[in-house]
Amino acid sequence: MLVVGRNPGEYVVIGDGIMVRVVKSNDGDLRLAIEAPKDLPIWRGELYEELFPSKDAASSQAAERKPKR
Repeated sequence: MLVVGRNPGEYVVIGDGIMVRVVKSNDGDLRLAIEAPKDLPIWRGELYEELFPSKDAASSQAAERKPKR
């Protein structure tokens, strides 16, 4: 897992077609704008965990096994 700090207006790019931009940050609240191909599903975390519980567990286990850099 990569953890980065970003300020409003800054962004990160994932692969060739995904951009995540911080658009608002007030009192600990954070708003993200996500640009991605239309055919790529984007799920809120709590909904993803509800719909795909085994995938979430598998990704958590993989992250725990991954060596820290």
